[in-house]
Amino acid sequence: MHTSNYIYHDHGLECHGFAAYDKAFSGPRPTVLVAHDWSGRNEFACEKAKLLAQMGYVGFAIDLYGHGQLGSTTEEKQALMNPLVSEQNLLRRRIQAGLTAACSMPEVDSKRVAIIGFCFGGLCALELARSGADLKGVVSFHGLLHKPGSLKSEPIKAKILALHGYDDPMVPPETVHAFCKEMTDANVDWQMHMYGHVQHAFSNPLAHDMQLGTIYNEVAAHRSWQAMTHFLQDISR
Repeated sequence: MHTSNYIYHDHGLECHGFAAYDKAFSGPRPTVLVAHDWSGRNEFACEKAKLLAQMGYVGFAIDLYGHGQLGSTTEEKQALMNPLVSEQNLLRRRIQAGLTAACSMPEVDSKRVAIIGFCFGGLCALELARSGADLKGVVSFHGLLHKPGSLKSEPIKAKILALHGYDDPMVPPETVHAFCKEMTDANVDWQMHMYGHVQHAFSNPLAHDMQLGTIYNEVAAHRSWQAMTHFLQDISR
């Protein structure tokens, strides 16, 4: 398997992507972007890219903060994330830069691209869909489901799969219902998988903050990855 850092830019900001793919396969292939959580483009995101490469995709972990910046404390993570969440135009542009970078790779079939995202990355993946990007599919793992601003949503081309813990304190049931209504009103092919007794960040083995409600759940992590796997297979038909 080939793995490497992949430098790209957003209006002069150097972003440190990470690409993984099977060298034994020749020619362009389906590609899955990985949008990281609020920590930054960490090892978790890169490992997901590698797993996707093992499944036959190009896995491309995007860098939403630039320069591969990582936050370790809650305060550091918020300081990195908040400028993007509070400026929807910037957020869309930054995510689009990652998509453009991936599509410039000769190994990537730009007509068969999906994106998965975790927590903050789930919001980013959904926002890329709302921008009207040419995507086959979007998967949000315990993502923030609300619109991060008042920009008009363009026609959503992607099929959507949201994987959500019912007890997620950051995304209460009323937000889930609003998201489902948004997707229905937009005539999107969408799915919502709810996991009972499951909180936020359930796919991350390092999540164990009872106060924040970020708690790893092994069963939900397995079920959600399987759901993603089937979804990606379905949209590639």
